[in-house]
Amino acid sequence: MDEAPAPELCAAVLAAAFVTEPVSGWICGDSERARRHWFAATLATHATVPGARRHLLTDGTGHPVAAAVLTPPGAEPGAGAKAAWAVRTLLRCGPGPLIRTLRYLGGTAPAAPDGAWNLEFIGVLPEHTGRGAGRRLLEQLLATAPAPGGVHLTTADPDNVTIYERLGFTTHARMRIGPITTTAMWRPTAPQEQRPHRGH
Repeated sequence: MDEAPAPELCAAVLAAAFVTEPVSGWICGDSERARRHWFAATLATHATVPGARRHLLTDGTGHPVAAAVLTPPGAEPGAGAKAAWAVRTLLRCGPGPLIRTLRYLGGTAPAAPDGAWNLEFIGVLPEHTGRGAGRRLLEQLLATAPAPGGVHLTTADPDNVTIYERLGFTTHARMRIGPITTTAMWRPTAPQEQRPHRGH
């Protein structure tokens, strides 16, 4: 697993992985171009967040299979990065995706528990789905992320809820945002997953 992949590489994987995902479909519509530009702009902005993490799972030949993006507790892009994202999204995707993204973020942000890392995205390339790649990547993330406050995520795909429940996530909120019903889930960090504190 690559724990420091380039934002654009993860963006390409996620844009392909999220073809049928409800939220990206609502935000970007059926436009592949808009979806690609939206992920590129979003991950470039996310890369400016201090402590932000990107992970890339590759196959035996080094080709990408799946990608995930996490945000540390309480962290977010600065005002300049947010403005740059808005301009880039507006110019390359149009006003609709920009407005719907802001609406979605405004509706889901209050559900995040204090002190929890946020799993922004995790996706598997379509040709690799059904082989356990997503689960393998998520298990590695949960085992290595320094998240004493646990890990939080939202999903609009009902099938994903069962998958996350098997990995220890529990539902703590459901939200209706536009046509989308989103489930907010949280998983505490098990004691054996917490890294020992090292003094200076």
